[in-house]
Amino acid sequence: MKNLTDQQKGSLMAFVAVMFITPDSLFIRLSNVETWGLVFYRGIIPFFVVFFVMLLIYRSNFFKILFNSGYHGLIYIGTFSITNITFVVSIQNTNVANTLVMIATAPMLSAILGAIFLKEPPDKKTWVSIIITFLAIIYIFFDSLKLGNFYGDILGFVTALGLAVGAVTIRSAKSKNLVPAAVVGKLIVAAFALLFIESFLLVDKDLIIIPLMCILCVAIPFVLVTIAPRFIPAAEVNLFFLLETIIGPIWVWLIIKEQPSIETLQGGVIIIATIAIHSFLKLKKN
Repeated sequence: MKNLTDQQKGSLMAFVAVMFITPDSLFIRLSNVETWGLVFYRGIIPFFVVFFVMLLIYRSNFFKILFNSGYHGLIYIGTFSITNITFVVSIQNTNVANTLVMIATAPMLSAILGAIFLKEPPDKKTWVSIIITFLAIIYIFFDSLKLGNFYGDILGFVTALGLAVGAVTIRSAKSKNLVPAAVVGKLIVAAFALLFIESFLLVDKDLIIIPLMCILCVAIPFVLVTIAPRFIPAAEVNLFFLLETIIGPIWVWLIIKEQPSIETLQGGVIIIATIAIHSFLKLKKN
């Protein structure tokens, strides 16, 4: 990692994070745990895993770093907590493709927020990439409108907005480490879920699915996603998440036969090609 440029470091972290995240929706679908039970375990298990790792790395400095994050840390804790909750509830109230397509609007939102609050307008290549991918998203989503999953879709958009605000917050606090804030966010998610949870019981396949999902699809990616915007603009980090828009529904289709539409498959090809070309041009430039 020492020999890599900031662009390469950020792009690699974002890509690895998204690859771990892609089966997340599938695990949610496969689980028999009710919504708030899922939210609770997706908060508490990653909290203990990452908190333990952070204590090994930072020791007593963990709390110093947390308190030094200031208002950036508070904003990130809030947005991180909200997106963790709205994502699960959205998946439970609409189909996977709908949720992931809504989340895929995050790059556009990040670009707008970055231009407004950071005075960091995207370059022409990034704007072109965002426009192309957004048109592909509209194409994918047009067919899904007939399903009438308004509540789940709205929560999917709220998740996208939260991701955008979080990414811009990290970008604006480049000198600060917000990983401890993300850890606290997980604890808050679990605490909030306690208000609504019906049962803590895990049986049969959930004894494997829940820990696997919480560690591979939640704990590892959220650390990488927290660090990546310190090296590349927020809009670029969120561009990588468009990969989940196509790969996530494919996992669900292969395992439980929730088939994505032709529009999803066609638009997904455009999205993946756009991200690949954009990233290649950025890496070549740097």
